[in-house]
Amino acid sequence: MIGALKGTVISLTTDNCIIDTAGGAGYRVFMPADQLAEMSLGSSVRLIIHTAVREDAVLLYGFINQEYYDLFELLLTVSGLGPKIALGILSAVKPNSFYLAVRNKNMDLLVSLPGIGKKTAERMVLELKDKVGGIDEKDISAGGQKKYGNESITEAVEALISLGYSNSEIIPVLKKIPDCESLSGEEILRKALRLFAGRK
Repeated sequence: MIGALKGTVISLTTDNCIIDTAGGAGYRVFMPADQLAEMSLGSSVRLIIHTAVREDAVLLYGFINQEYYDLFELLLTVSGLGPKIALGILSAVKPNSFYLAVRNKNMDLLVSLPGIGKKTAERMVLELKDKVGGIDEKDISAGGQKKYGNESITEAVEALISLGYSNSEIIPVLKKIPDCESLSGEEILRKALRLFAGRK
C-alpha cells in the first residue's frame, strides 16, 4: 500500500492532481478542494496517502497535512460511509468545524454536507461522539480557529501544532492533564510533550 508520495505536480483539476515521482511514475491522487487549491503546477509536494482498493480499481486519496488525513480515516469508520463521501465532506468543511458540529450535534451543518442525509448525520454523531471528544467546557470555533477557554491552553495548542501535532492528537492528550485550565501555557506544553513521548 502507498502511504505517502513525494513529487512534482503536473496536473490539477477540481478533485484530483497527478504527481510525477522521481521514479518516473505519475500517480493520480484525489484530494479535498481546499488542499488542491494550496498547490500549483510545477510545485514539489509531499502527500499523506490513503490507498483504497476496489475490485475494479486502486484509488489514491491524498492530504497535505495530518489533520485532514486523520479526519478522513475517522470518517471511514462510520458505517456505510466510503472514501468518496468522506472526501466530499473534507471539501465542504474544515476538520475543526466538523469536530465541533459532531460534539454539539449540529444537525443543520451535518446534513448540509454533500452526500449526508439526516440518517447518516445521526449515525455520524452516534458513532463519532466518543472518538471526537473534546476538552470539557472548551470549544473549537466554527471559523477554524482554536478557542479553548483561556489563553494558556490556546498558547500550548498553537505550540503543539507548530511542532507537527494535529488537533485530533492534541485534544485527547490535553484531557489527560489534571487541572489543565489552571496551568500556564509552558506547563501545559511540557506536560503534553511528556504524554506524547510516553505513548511512543
